[in-house]
Amino acid sequence: MTTRQVMRQRRRRRRLMLGATVAVTAAGVLVYLVMALLPGHKVDAGPAAATPLVTSRPKVADTVGTASPSATSSPSSSRSASSSASPKDTASPKAAKPSSKGTQKSSRGSTTPPAAGRIRPHTSYQGVATAYEAGVGDGACLFGPSPDMMIAAMNTTDYETSRACGAYVLVRAANGRSITVRITNECPLPCAPGQIDLSRQAFAKLADLKVGRLSITWSLVSPSSIGTMSIRYKTGSSAYWCGIQVIGHRNPVARLEVSAGGGWRSLPRTSFNYFVSADGSGCGKAIRVTDIYGEQLTVSGLAVLPNVAQPTRVQFTRH
Repeated sequence: MTTRQVMRQRRRRRRLMLGATVAVTAAGVLVYLVMALLPGHKVDAGPAAATPLVTSRPKVADTVGTASPSATSSPSSSRSASSSASPKDTASPKAAKPSSKGTQKSSRGSTTPPAAGRIRPHTSYQGVATAYEAGVGDGACLFGPSPDMMIAAMNTTDYETSRACGAYVLVRAANGRSITVRITNECPLPCAPGQIDLSRQAFAKLADLKVGRLSITWSLVSPSSIGTMSIRYKTGSSAYWCGIQVIGHRNPVARLEVSAGGGWRSLPRTSFNYFVSADGSGCGKAIRVTDIYGEQLTVSGLAVLPNVAQPTRVQFTRH
């Protein structure tokens, strides 16, 4: 074999080896691609960035809690006038365990009238009773001297800018005794929500005055033995400014309106238990009074006679 033939064979072997290498490499790439395209087969492409797991947390219903300040001493006979905001009603699937002070529990099957404030029918409240020297029975409600001393002062929170004025409340002591009192006054702090400051005469019907503080439950009542209500214009009232008060009402008063401009105008209520017309609108005109149950009574023909209780012929229905 000549030298030229030997060189030719070597070149042929190199081409064969290169071709085989290329073929093997191509086959490997083809196999890899085929395997990658097979369904359900995962190809490890190396480490990847971690993706955060997003979870939705169930929303917890908001609950409203009221902390009742504790009364450390018996309130004085002096009563200040102030207002407080009404709490939002909240529905809870389970009844909360009542605390010793300032709690309320609704009776089953009861309905709350739309005009009711903090003190609602068919509702029992818990608190404490204290006693104060009521004098002639007058107080923040400005009813004047009381015909009897079965009266009480309501804590500022439940007084609710005089909405509690004139309400009749049945007070039950833990010892089984009970007494019905009329709210004529306001008991300022440290009186706690749920607390009632009874006249000394009323407290004595439940326990010895030496007890000082007495655990009680109380609820709104609608007495049967009561006459018709009266209307009184405040001292200084005229055709240009007047304050109007309702006296002797069976149920708590929710709203007072006067006839003005061909319709009814609702007057704002003050902490001293008068509905005031600052511009004189409706003074001496017809008056419409609404109780917490929504019953409306209309009174007409009353003159603007300051500080005179003018009797009417109407009274709210008993509930």
